[in-house]
Amino acid sequence: MGKKQRILFVNQEIEPYVVGTPMSVLGSKLPQVAQEQGYETRIFMPKFGVISERRNQLHDVLRLSGLNIMVAGGDHPLNIKVASLSSLRLQVYFIDNEDFFMRRGITHDPLGEPYSDNDARALFFARGVLETVKKLRWIPDIIHCSGWFSSFVPLLLRRNHANDPALNRAKILFSLYEDDGAEMAGENSEKTLQGLKVSEEDAQDIRESTHASLCRM
Repeated sequence: MGKKQRILFVNQEIEPYVVGTPMSVLGSKLPQVAQEQGYETRIFMPKFGVISERRNQLHDVLRLSGLNIMVAGGDHPLNIKVASLSSLRLQVYFIDNEDFFMRRGITHDPLGEPYSDNDARALFFARGVLETVKKLRWIPDIIHCSGWFSSFVPLLLRRNHANDPALNRAKILFSLYEDDGAEMAGENSEKTLQGLKVSEEDAQDIRESTHASLCRM
């Protein structure tokens, strides 16, 4: 019997942690289907402040936590939590950081305004996922990104991890949605872009764009 192919799911939303959106429904359905088809899966999403750790039985994973990730000119500690989708026999890894995710909203504040550091939050999430996958020593064959919050993952894979044997062989899939979180660029986009191997033209797109142009890179 051949080796199982591995799919890494990098999702903005997953039910039951975020409910009521097409993105969150597919976020749980696709890994389930993949597992039933014989694939080995890992699932990541941000640990948004609206997700109850107690109700959803999230647990800290100390052996994967503790790394500092440079984003927007500062070091930010990476915390990893995990929960089980018992009905699906799947585990979900959560990328957490108090500065970026301990908030009442997902991408917008209670007044409906997008968070001014959404770009930095998305970049922290992307870097946190990739560093954790490497720490797990789990090499994916396919990386499926879902939602604009995962937009930096393909960019990092192509520009910053092109020579990384743990990540450079994976095929990348990207699912886009008509969500209301289109405001990607933040107030400190210059700092956020530091360390990304992008051209000045691409950097200008990130500064001025919705997430659509970032997804095209």
